[in-house]
Amino acid sequence: MVSCGRDAAFEQEAEATETASLKSDRYIVVGFSQLGAESDWRSANTESMKETFTTENGYKLILEDGQQKQVNQIAAIRSFIQQDVDYIVLAPVTETGWDTVLQEAKDAGIPVIIVDRMVEVSDEDLFTCWVGSDFELEGRKAAEWLNQYASQKNIAAEEIHIVNIQGTIGSSAQIGRSRGLLKAVNKYGWELMAEVTGDFTQAKGREVMESLLKKYDNINVVYCENDNEACGAIEAIEAAGKKVGSNITDGDIMVISFDGVKQQAMDYVIEDKIACIAECNPLHGPRVKAAIELLEKGKTPDKLSYVDEELFSANETVKAITVDGITYLVTILSK
Repeated sequence: MVSCGRDAAFEQEAEATETASLKSDRYIVVGFSQLGAESDWRSANTESMKETFTTENGYKLILEDGQQKQVNQIAAIRSFIQQDVDYIVLAPVTETGWDTVLQEAKDAGIPVIIVDRMVEVSDEDLFTCWVGSDFELEGRKAAEWLNQYASQKNIAAEEIHIVNIQGTIGSSAQIGRSRGLLKAVNKYGWELMAEVTGDFTQAKGREVMESLLKKYDNINVVYCENDNEACGAIEAIEAAGKKVGSNITDGDIMVISFDGVKQQAMDYVIEDKIACIAECNPLHGPRVKAAIELLEKGKTPDKLSYVDEELFSANETVKAITVDGITYLVTILSK
């Protein structure tokens, strides 16, 4: 037991020495608390950080995987503070519960950059800036695509029966995408039969869809809050002997999704198994690096930095949609 304690102490001392050495070599040390590896989007997001914050670019990246648990992320941030990193980057698993640890980072004089999901804190000065997507806009764009499709095909609102396979409850992506759909449901009069979490995973997406198909016999639109859930839902639909596709007036079940990162999902768009994907751009590394470069020059980056994103479909029925007076073209995919 004593030996183990000494080993742990030695490792902590060595880690601290390595960080100090890097600082003396003028590397910028970045501690990145990633929430997990639950999806292809998350993996691409992690790779973007790893490819950006390299020693060749003048950085040392310390990456910690939170394994979908906030307690792990809080512990990682405290470890970064102890190591006296130059910057902390946080991809939070949920929006709330960060005030105390972010105050500790602020007291230590370490800027915190939030990526992807947002945090809800009592004082916005607890983080320096945020880089990510407008999740509610993503949801509204996907829902408006459905509205335009239904209008073009003369499908009445009362004929649209939707189930929403939500993401991790309490995450910014789930909150925004669910809200975007709900606003459209209230506006257009569609039937939203169920909202059930799929935790952004393919396995859970399939499990949830299997259950929904047993409970409802008139589902014709499945709104999946990421591509992994969509792929799982498609597996369940086809296993039940039903057809996935855009022709909902002829018995198809339409799948709408988000991200546009998973290759299988993009292939499914071309095959008309996913009718539309609202892109969620995972390549945050360069954007975070740009913010750090501004801070290094004594300048202040924008508090909120939204990324530009597209809509993908192989169906040419809808060429563009308009949300809040802004027109977004649909990128039509083909083989």
